[in-house]
Amino acid sequence: MTSPQPPFDWDIFCCVVDNFGDIGVTWRLARQLKREGNIPTHGNDVQVRLWVDDLASFARICPGLDPAQDGQWVAGIYIQHWHETLPTDMTPAKVVIEAFACELPAPFIEEMASQPKPPCWINLEYLSAESWVEDCHALASPQRIGNQSLNKYFFFPGFTPKTGGLLCEQGLIAERERWQQDKAGIAAYWASLGLPAQQEHELRVSLFTYESDALKSLVNSWCQSATPITLLLPLGRSLQDVLRGAGLEEAITAAKAGDLLHSGNLTIKLLPMTDQAGYDRLLWSCDLNLVRGEDSFVRAQWAARPFLWHIYPQEEQAHMIKLDGFLDHYLAELPADAAQWLRNFSHALNQGEETGELWAQWPRYSAIWQQHGRSWSQKLLRDGDLVTRLVKFLESRI
Repeated sequence: MTSPQPPFDWDIFCCVVDNFGDIGVTWRLARQLKREGNIPTHGNDVQVRLWVDDLASFARICPGLDPAQDGQWVAGIYIQHWHETLPTDMTPAKVVIEAFACELPAPFIEEMASQPKPPCWINLEYLSAESWVEDCHALASPQRIGNQSLNKYFFFPGFTPKTGGLLCEQGLIAERERWQQDKAGIAAYWASLGLPAQQEHELRVSLFTYESDALKSLVNSWCQSATPITLLLPLGRSLQDVLRGAGLEEAITAAKAGDLLHSGNLTIKLLPMTDQAGYDRLLWSCDLNLVRGEDSFVRAQWAARPFLWHIYPQEEQAHMIKLDGFLDHYLAELPADAAQWLRNFSHALNQGEETGELWAQWPRYSAIWQQHGRSWSQKLLRDGDLVTRLVKFLESRI
């Protein structure tokens, strides 16, 4: 007989999209709430339940998860497989979060409405830097459930004090600093990946993007680089473009994690999927990170290293508006020439354009970009991280 579940403080619902993006964010959120999410009128033992519709994809970034189990505890968080039939003994938590407008199941909403004190209902939106987000953040949307009325609040992550901020665990920046200053530790990390210590003038680059024709010209430039470049490439959607750019088409069908490939002055190390802590360490260790979606995009900013964001492509170029919204913030304090180069580089990656001439400017701008990465990560935390802002928002509502 299984022991009864405790009352939950947080219920988080997630539909897995694009394999890792949405679940990557919500898994980080769940773990941070477990550690730091003390909401009003409750003690220190925070209980979090995460509802996920695709456990197989989730398991690729959470090795301790068993996709065959309907409910299980992992890292102190209760993982509930979300399907049509809901558990009969469930009671909604004090706070219910639907991540990225995933639409809560109707029976669960009815159960929320039937509680003596209904939960606080949060719609955690996608991260955006567009100006309209500030006007919509924290607004309530009344929902009629039978003869009850519930407010659903829209919570927008963002880059300004008038938004919900970004996910960042307490102690993360200090941990990053310790890692980046530990030369012996980084050398051991490279050895664990089957690589020698980094040479004095060698560049190490991580790449986790969507498909893009821009990668072919960029990788080709790396092959012809005057200095050695090692590319750390997790197996995924960009593999074919990268290997074609390196002139290694024959390696595509047989490519597997652990392979070490060479083309000109470029070395490509193929990596398996890793857990989130492992991905953080990769970002912290590289000189340049190419990232995609939302979760890896935010983690690249905490890495305080140069990065390029491959945003999820949308119809009618809607994603380019979102990209420029971010770049308007990110580039604001850079010299005009460096800012224009970085904007052009970001556009080329996201539009699938030629990047060879842009990469040729790396030696000119890399130092200022590196310095900017550190000051940017500090600026983002001046008004608190997302969990801090979320708990503060809830103080008057629970």
